[in-house]
Amino acid sequence: MYLLKLIARNAFRHKLRTVLTVLGLMVATISFGFLQTVVDAWYAGAEGAAATTLVTRNATSLVFPLPLSYEARIRAVDGVSGVGYANWFGGVYQDPKNFFAQFAISGKSYLDIYPDYLMPEADRAAFLRDRKGAIVGRKLAEQYGFKVGDIIPIKGTIYPGTWEFVVRAIYDGAKTTTNTATMFFHWDYINEAIKRQAPRRANQIGVYVVEIRQPEDAASISAAIDATFRNSLAETLTETEKAFQLGFVSMSEAIVVAIRVVSFVVIVIIMAVMANTMAMSARERLAEYATLKVLGFGPGFLTMLIFGESLLLAMVGCLLGVALLFPLAAGFAKLMGTMFPVFEVAPLTVLQQILAALAVGAIAAIAPTLRATRVNIVEGLRSIG
Repeated sequence: MYLLKLIARNAFRHKLRTVLTVLGLMVATISFGFLQTVVDAWYAGAEGAAATTLVTRNATSLVFPLPLSYEARIRAVDGVSGVGYANWFGGVYQDPKNFFAQFAISGKSYLDIYPDYLMPEADRAAFLRDRKGAIVGRKLAEQYGFKVGDIIPIKGTIYPGTWEFVVRAIYDGAKTTTNTATMFFHWDYINEAIKRQAPRRANQIGVYVVEIRQPEDAASISAAIDATFRNSLAETLTETEKAFQLGFVSMSEAIVVAIRVVSFVVIVIIMAVMANTMAMSARERLAEYATLKVLGFGPGFLTMLIFGESLLLAMVGCLLGVALLFPLAAGFAKLMGTMFPVFEVAPLTVLQQILAALAVGAIAAIAPTLRATRVNIVEGLRSIG
């Protein structure tokens, strides 16, 4: 108890220095946690992917469609329990800057594969009945004020014209990592219009979403699906949903790597600041350490004294940083809207912040400890600091 009291008094002996050091640690902790959260948000889609879901697309490129006739043949592959399909719509709501994901889907078969999209059964049924019906995520609805029954006009970019959709349901996520910033509507509604406007583009979809019974069969079922359409006009590439999502992340991998590097550089910089603070403290207290040695306190006591002070400062700054990170992340997520569908501080990020702070505190205390434990008593008593 006496040792803890002494550590606390030493830590706050020079109040200005202590406050500035703690503030520096706090800022570093917030920066590290925030940058790690940005990286997590980048990977959120891949991390939330189900192990029993495959995605089949055109082997040449995602921009090339697949025939609607493939659905029955994929469903016939052994191990497949469900097949749905989706098509990127890419429309504009009111203004080009109002970007959010829009997918034309196969309706019930698609929703059955994604049970994480939670909505009242009556609203789900209303969507399935209405050709112009749409489902919007809770985050999307809150950002734009959408309510059940609202009519949403979307100006098509890939599919020209202004399309009107009626909000029939607002879905919530079963998990906090579920994307609730997407709009879904019926592919049949789009396809009917395309048949009249551009018949050659009709009956073609972007990707098939395939549900399988056993996740360990993903590789063999993927190979079987692709073998079914080998040497056809539209060969396929089937992969797990996670691999499919990571394909998009890889396009901006350099940015992700840069963010990770910056987050660790911040920790290295604050480590240098912390080490300088502890070195100054140790230099000022050489006479005190020599006196403690005269009184019979050994190197172990001095080690605990210095390490305790360094770790205390590191943890105070860390805890303040962790506490402030949550409101900062929430404010940033609100500001960015649907740009980051999932943006939340993960428990692993908090653990990394704490471990980083402990590492900074421990490493910063090594040099001052060695100096204090090796100080000559006579020279130490002569020291002025």
